[in-house]
Amino acid sequence: MTGAPDDLDAAIAGRTDVYFNRTRAIVEHFGDCQVTYAVFLRRPVVSAPRLMVEWLESVAQHRGTRFEIEVMHAEGTWVGAGDPILYLTGSFAQLADLETLYLQKLGPPCVAAHNAYQMCLELPAVSFLAMDARHCAGAEMQEMMAYAASVGSAAAQREGARGFAGNATDATAHWFGAPRGFGTMPHALIGYAGSTLRAAEMFHEAYPEENLTVLVDYFGREVTDGLAVCRRFPELAAAGRLAVRLDTHGGRFLEGLDPGESYGVLERHVPGAIRRYRSETELRHLVGTGVSAAAVWRMREALDESGFPKVRIVASSGFGVGKCRVMAEAKAPIDVVGTGSFIPDTWSETYATADIVAYDGVARVKIGREFLLKRNGARKRNGQVVP
Repeated sequence: MTGAPDDLDAAIAGRTDVYFNRTRAIVEHFGDCQVTYAVFLRRPVVSAPRLMVEWLESVAQHRGTRFEIEVMHAEGTWVGAGDPILYLTGSFAQLADLETLYLQKLGPPCVAAHNAYQMCLELPAVSFLAMDARHCAGAEMQEMMAYAASVGSAAAQREGARGFAGNATDATAHWFGAPRGFGTMPHALIGYAGSTLRAAEMFHEAYPEENLTVLVDYFGREVTDGLAVCRRFPELAAAGRLAVRLDTHGGRFLEGLDPGESYGVLERHVPGAIRRYRSETELRHLVGTGVSAAAVWRMREALDESGFPKVRIVASSGFGVGKCRVMAEAKAPIDVVGTGSFIPDTWSETYATADIVAYDGVARVKIGREFLLKRNGARKRNGQVVP
């Protein structure tokens, strides 16, 4: 919502479902009452209610009213399918037209937080960088996804994982406790420079105090160009301030690999990873095109054999929960994962729902949703749910 405070109600009315606007008008005409909503999702998630709660509090302040928000699952905790994340109580007239908008602010962050949490736990020794911004549909979604990654990360960190070290944009870096975003170069800079090495030189000249992470797949010479950069900057390499980023697209193998060579790399390092049944997707992550486990291992081999054991490997391209799990099983020597794949894949899973469960303190909910009632001894009498 943007604009002066006087515009807030008009903005809400314009973006909420019409039947909520009409409900508000009817309630104002026939008489207000206190209601309690149960707000939930239909799938397991990690609780990420802060954006919704802060928005509701700002609307309440603007309208000169008060909403009681009882969060049942603290931020960063697991929530089962259908289990109310929070109960929201207040004037029906003041709450009726807000449902569309506050649900938008709850569902997507909860699912994305769950994805980020799972990814971090799959690779607990790896740091993550949130690179979701380019995949978001505008600034509000960008804020939600960064917030979600930070919530999932913090939950995983409490269980011993490194989690997300930061993200790629300044505007949302605060969610990760950072003053700014992280990043060095896109492929476009390498195209502009004409070579991977020259792009690295340009970046280092412009930002000499920054650590250097170099994309090495632009010309299809990940190993050759990666080693050339290491030889050009031996001091950075020895100090652990240099990293190569693998972002090989799914249409080809990393330099020097093919199916046979990919199996050979894993046979040398983690033979157990390829000696059991694998789905087609798992095999692709292990020995297929793009940034596979074999590709990461081959890059590590080349760096170590050439005397650059402290050069780090950043891996990106399609790192969702499943790919992280396969990389963990293959013990892929990744230092950092750059990912936006915690963004929910099945958007229908992000739909949050709210049902009123009490009117003026009397428990009442539509048939089939009795599970939303607070566990306070509510029961049915003559078809009605009463306390």
